[in-house]
Amino acid sequence: MNVDISKLAGGAMQERINRELKKVAENILDPNTKADAVRTVTISIKIKPNEARQMASSDIEVKSSLAPAKGVPTAFVFDYDRDGKAVIKELNMAQDRDQLVLNDAGEVVDGAGDPPTSKVVNGKFR
Repeated sequence: MNVDISKLAGGAMQERINRELKKVAENILDPNTKADAVRTVTISIKIKPNEARQMASSDIEVKSSLAPAKGVPTAFVFDYDRDGKAVIKELNMAQDRDQLVLNDAGEVVDGAGDPPTSKVVNGKFR
């Protein structure tokens, strides 16, 4: 018995295998995924014979299991607004010390709460 997988279903199975392998390659090269995570390509051939057992219908499925994207760390602060409703905001000053924000007095300060000392030229501190 010899079944040529590359010609099975008119070559559709080979096309699907190649498509899933391409997804795996892209996932491996994605810096947002864990490098050492296992990726899987699964080929499933379901065969359902007829009552006389002389012929069967089949369904071929090729799928991949990829590494999920890494989580992106962040922090949130919670408080109440002037109407007493709960609010949530992302706290991103800890991520970038050079980020400018407004303090409670409405003054521009850096991530450490101090007035900025550097000049901004073309969007970069100098």
